[in-house]
Amino acid sequence: MHITFAVFADAANLSQEGKLNVLGIFDALQVANFPTVHPRAYFVVRLKGSRADVGQHTMSFRWINPRGAELWSSTGELHLEAASGAAGEVDLPVIAVLDLPLDGTGQYTMLVELGNAQTVPVPVTVTTAVVPPIPTSGLVS
Repeated sequence: MHITFAVFADAANLSQEGKLNVLGIFDALQVANFPTVHPRAYFVVRLKGSRADVGQHTMSFRWINPRGAELWSSTGELHLEAASGAAGEVDLPVIAVLDLPLDGTGQYTMLVELGNAQTVPVPVTVTTAVVPPIPTSGLVS
């Protein structure tokens, strides 16, 4: 099994037909101040597997700040079963809804670890929002 892509998004779901829908992919955030939490980010990972991948697999997410400190982590088990009559590759979407803790500006990284076989870094750049100055005199248009 391998990771074909991993992204942050504003929303994601699976349709009735099994199609993965992802809306508003992003790799940067602006916040007013620190510390803060970016609420309800969707983290979408698409896995591809084959009949040879049937069985248990461990998947981990680790949220790392710009200084290399782990702010959050989660590990879970995936169980891939062989579909009856299925041949070839199998798509397995994973959609996680997360609150992202942020403690300063810089590049954060979500590390996606699939067993001991693959680690994929997904970067997000965090900056402070620039507030335009308010004029003290003169005309404003």
